[in-house]
Amino acid sequence: MTRAPTAVWISVLALISAIAPLATDMYLPSFPVLAAELGTTASNVQLTLTAFLVGLALGQLVIGPLSDSWGRRGLLLAGTAVCVVTTLICALAPNVWLLIGARFLMGFSGGAGVVLSRAVVADRTSGQRAARLFSVMMAIQGIAPVVAPLLGGTLAGLVGWRGIFWVLTGLTAVMFIGVLTTIPESLPAQRRGGGLGPMVRDVASALRRRRYVGYSLAFALAFAALFAYISGSPFVLQGTLGLSRTQFTLAFAINAAGLAVSSAANAQLLRRHTPRRLLLLGVSALVACSGLLTVLTLAGTPRWPTLVVLFAAVLSVGFVLGNASALAIGEVPEMAGTGSALLGALQFALGAVVSPLVGSSPVTMAALMLLAALLAAGSFLLLARGAESQPATR
Repeated sequence: MTRAPTAVWISVLALISAIAPLATDMYLPSFPVLAAELGTTASNVQLTLTAFLVGLALGQLVIGPLSDSWGRRGLLLAGTAVCVVTTLICALAPNVWLLIGARFLMGFSGGAGVVLSRAVVADRTSGQRAARLFSVMMAIQGIAPVVAPLLGGTLAGLVGWRGIFWVLTGLTAVMFIGVLTTIPESLPAQRRGGGLGPMVRDVASALRRRRYVGYSLAFALAFAALFAYISGSPFVLQGTLGLSRTQFTLAFAINAAGLAVSSAANAQLLRRHTPRRLLLLGVSALVACSGLLTVLTLAGTPRWPTLVVLFAAVLSVGFVLGNASALAIGEVPEMAGTGSALLGALQFALGAVVSPLVGSSPVTMAALMLLAALLAAGSFLLLARGAESQPATR
């Protein structure tokens, strides 16, 4: 019997799942210099980000179901070890094509941390306790998008883009050590499946469960709304609202801190309210804020009202992600790795689709956020109706 999740355990799981915002945000300020040093185009440099997101989605889709057959710890150790090596290759890459390939492998191996951190929690808890732990993890993860742009902007001027990847190499090494020394196997051998056939059946079974699909879509579409903001905010906040680079970095950090705070508040509110009730609150607030933001952008995008509504929209996502992920995986407790994999793959696939659609228009950004929010609310209300199938605690 493995021990129950501890504060250290949850912190390590949050750190290894934070590879996505760290690896996405830290090197963005270095894009122009990176293109000049490697003698390539801006489009090719942007492919390094796309390759990472595609790898992240595919890695979760492969590693999650495999973990239901092979266990969590071995794959988690292998994934974080490969992530260390591929991040090191990124730091040493002599051309953009090797960098693109290494970024894909970095995303694929990093997917182990994202998908298996959720699966490990689901192995040991369920119901409101699982939702609280997911919210605590996301509150800790919320530090990453606060620190990443601040750290990346500072390092870009001091050590350049290669230095940023050296820092990321160090962070992934810390993640590997944390897994090695802290995280035990959470899936006993008697609860594992085996072979490719059961993996395919698990995926098909999960996709046939209406509530699982509803919660998963609510989770992924809320993330898509958040990613529309992340992709569009550099252009909208600086180009349209006239913020300086320093002011933009501060505004971005404040909004990320708001997401962390709302995730932590959600964990506390779950002591008195059900995950479904708080999820309804989150998607409703996201729809309202995105709708108001759309009206403001059509009215000329006034600076302070737009900044306040953006903050409120990001804040509302904190009441969606933890609850929706816990409820979704709670619908497939016997195949938590597969459920987590599909959840994560859908999350980053939608993020990769939304990113190039945003452009630099505040109206487009707000409209995409509103569309994603409406679809998230519809998925929850239409597909995930009915009580949770799992018990309240375990």
